[in-house]
Amino acid sequence: MPSADVFGFRPVTAADLPLLRRWLAEPHVRRWWGEPEAEVAEICGHFDDPLVQPYLVLLADEPIGYIQSYVVDGPGHPYGDQPAGSVGIDQFIGVPTLVGRGIGPKMIDAFAAGLFEQGVERVIIDPHPDNRAAIRAYEKAGFRVFDQRQTEDGPALMMARDRAQERERDE
Repeated sequence: MPSADVFGFRPVTAADLPLLRRWLAEPHVRRWWGEPEAEVAEICGHFDDPLVQPYLVLLADEPIGYIQSYVVDGPGHPYGDQPAGSVGIDQFIGVPTLVGRGIGPKMIDAFAAGLFEQGVERVIIDPHPDNRAAIRAYEKAGFRVFDQRQTEDGPALMMARDRAQERERDE
């Protein structure tokens, strides 16, 4: 299995959209994400949005998935009750043969660690309560359940990983 240091994250560009469209059409992604064309349009909308940062996930310099971070600790955001310095993340592994191999938790761990290095205080994630595989992956990446909410996309199990926990773990 890969170590966290073999993951890279680079901003998504227009050249990446055909690959993202293909991944979004894969059954394991499509089950939890929306219509591929609509999702690609939304990702394009994030190119100039300072509150959302879309990235291509690289494993040993090869694209394997998508991850985005978004600011949540402000007025008007449904998760605006989170502590200052909080961001949310969404992601998927696009390559079907890499699903279920323990890569997801390591990918998420590496991305969260990078956010903490940038000064983010809390990283939250909001899987559908029926997405057991994702929930297990997030738990392996250090996330813990703190709430369940109804969102515009349906029910969400709210999970968080805090920078303060990282400092305690490192001491």
